[in-house]
Amino acid sequence: MKRYMVSHSWQILKKELGLYQLTMDIIRMNRVCRMFRQGLRGLREYQIIETAHRKHPIFSFWDKKKQGRITFDTMDFIGESGHFPPRAIQITQKKPAWRAEREIQSLCNLLQVLDSYRNYSEPLQMLLAKVMRFERFGRRRVIFRKGQRANSFYFIYLGTVAMTEDEDGSSVFLDPHPTLLQKGSCFGEMDFLTSSVRRATVVCMEETEFLVVDREDFLANKLDQEVKKNAQHRFEFFRKMDLFHSWSDEKLWKLVILGKIEKFSYGQLISKDFVESSSIVFVCKGSCEVLQLIDLATSPFYHKWIWQHLQLIDDRSPNTHLKDLSPVERFKEFQIRSYPVQDFSFLKLLHLRKAQEQQGSSFSRKIKTSGNTLPKTLGSKIKSRCPHFIECPMIDTKYGDLPKEAAVGAYVKIHTVEQGEILGLHQILLPESQRDTRPLILVSLGAEVIRVRKEKFCELIDSKTIEKLSKFEIKYPSDEDVCQKFLKENCWNVFRKDLMRLLVEPRQCPPFTPIQPKKKGIYKPKAVMLDLCSLDKKTRPRHPIFMAPQKYLPPLRIVEAIIAPRYKIQELLPQ
Repeated sequence: MKRYMVSHSWQILKKELGLYQLTMDIIRMNRVCRMFRQGLRGLREYQIIETAHRKHPIFSFWDKKKQGRITFDTMDFIGESGHFPPRAIQITQKKPAWRAEREIQSLCNLLQVLDSYRNYSEPLQMLLAKVMRFERFGRRRVIFRKGQRANSFYFIYLGTVAMTEDEDGSSVFLDPHPTLLQKGSCFGEMDFLTSSVRRATVVCMEETEFLVVDREDFLANKLDQEVKKNAQHRFEFFRKMDLFHSWSDEKLWKLVILGKIEKFSYGQLISKDFVESSSIVFVCKGSCEVLQLIDLATSPFYHKWIWQHLQLIDDRSPNTHLKDLSPVERFKEFQIRSYPVQDFSFLKLLHLRKAQEQQGSSFSRKIKTSGNTLPKTLGSKIKSRCPHFIECPMIDTKYGDLPKEAAVGAYVKIHTVEQGEILGLHQILLPESQRDTRPLILVSLGAEVIRVRKEKFCELIDSKTIEKLSKFEIKYPSDEDVCQKFLKENCWNVFRKDLMRLLVEPRQCPPFTPIQPKKKGIYKPKAVMLDLCSLDKKTRPRHPIFMAPQKYLPPLRIVEAIIAPRYKIQELLPQ
């Protein structure tokens, strides 16, 4: 009997030990998985992404107040380059009702890097941050297909997607110019808000990270009411415009649905060329500037201006001729004024140029900047000066030779667009032969605009709207007028700076300027200045030169100011 009791108790103990061992194995496995996830910080869904490596990720210091050592792990605050941060992923994995106000606000701050997210109002941004969930898909993954019901819309946080008309999405990898959407874009919202089917297929071109808003969470958290408020504001804006007074509410609501609101900060580019853009821009808040890229070398006024300033490069004082002259010098001056000496040196230069062209020699030659060798287009002969030779490469323009370094361009403001104005409609009824095809750039001064596609807008206009559009005309200045405006403003700015230096008393001791380390890619004022005094210098500039692309032309150097040879301002002012 005792033997039976011992064997029975041993079997029970064996079973309890086995259960205990199983429990301990589960606990250890749980701890290992937790440490694995904690250490990698990159185990998300089906893919592991390695974190950035640091030499000393953990450091500690002794706290005297707490009498203990405090350890700080920097890896807890590191995210992979460009990827959605791990802490933000943990927030999006929670249910909307479980997210704290502080977490929603931090997520909202993180999403400000997305342009499409910033376009929404602040209350709607907070609500979107509350319901978003995170997704990551690999290359060739189809997000949704054409014809499917729209139950969600997407914000692209990282990566690129393509839109196509076929159902499987394979054509985007064969198309040389597919329709691409990149980081900051949003897609699927129009089909989502109108409860319609998908009008295109969207495919991932690479590994892409999304923030997704589902219809169930959208309606449960009353985001539709906030969207209706924003739509009502746009309806009221269109209703106040004279162009749409004859439109019915139904037609105006169609325009509201077609419009896409966008917000731009000060100095942000809205459109590289709104003349050829496929959209119409309505400025509903703030203002914008219209800029034009002007090629200064194509202007005769600029050509004349350059040569007039190059003749001052010898830096002679303008008051030298006001001093008492000797009788011989006065007689020579009288001869020059009464009987100007004919100068036929330009015929020799023309002959030499033809000879150089036949021999295929370089365009580089010496420019003799004396009064007797200036082009005849500059007017009457001025007082002869001591010659000064500069050597620089030349280019042949329509109006004569021009130093190669002086062939530059500039962005000039030609118009300001205020709140309530429209861009893209002033030539919509003109035939293509009569349209002004010059590229015009639109830059924000802190504006909120509504974009509507031209083809969709033309489907809604009626005869009364066409009659109003026929009277709607904006005439922008010619290239020559823009060039003259730029040079006049440049001369005034240079004179103002020289005058301020003269009037403001110089400090006895130079101001303290802290030494700052040089950083790459920092804007330098010299990079956008053309110095005519240094045309003959062979030293290469150490600052970057900004180049702007032109239509059908090679890139053009962009300048903001031109520093020309000039007299000292003390000699121009009365003594």
